[in-house]
Amino acid sequence: MLRNLPKLKEIIAGVADQKNASKEVMYKTYYGYLMAVTMRYINNRSDSEELVNDTFIKIFNHITQFQLLASAIDPEKTFRGWMAKIASRNCIDYLRKRRTINEEFDDIGEQKHPQIYSRALDQLYVEDILKLLNTLPESQRIIFNMFEIEGFSHDEISKSLGIPENICRVYLGRAKQKLRKLYNESLIVEDGTYG
Repeated sequence: MLRNLPKLKEIIAGVADQKNASKEVMYKTYYGYLMAVTMRYINNRSDSEELVNDTFIKIFNHITQFQLLASAIDPEKTFRGWMAKIASRNCIDYLRKRRTINEEFDDIGEQKHPQIYSRALDQLYVEDILKLLNTLPESQRIIFNMFEIEGFSHDEISKSLGIPENICRVYLGRAKQKLRKLYNESLIVEDGTYG
């Protein structure tokens, strides 16, 4: 990890100047991170690897758009967030091309659904959530990732996926409900008691 602001600035400047050594350092440093972001959306390793490579191409081509402010408390976190947003949008574009997102949302329409505001998921361990996340239907997994992990607003998700905002809320609620249920089931040990 690049905790050192001058080194991060040097690498970004090198990538902006199209220096292959800087591109290689950036790729090796952030490949694992972007792979983790991508795998939360795409549950297929080979597709994820290709999407990570596509993401790096976009990062390299648009590095000059990243503004590293001297006042940033954690420049590393700021840069990772910028890259994660590119990666998540890249995944959404990929899924949109496959048309699985919009097809899954067609079954819900403009129906009224209860909103769920429970904070029970806040108590889950991150590793447990990530394992259970892969069991969700793709549309619910994507919206959960975008809202809870990547920090997108419902409005941003709605615009990005091309669906009504209330659908985002419903699918997020369903994802949380299912994750809660799966998590509770995972706590039950073989003798029927909670572990």
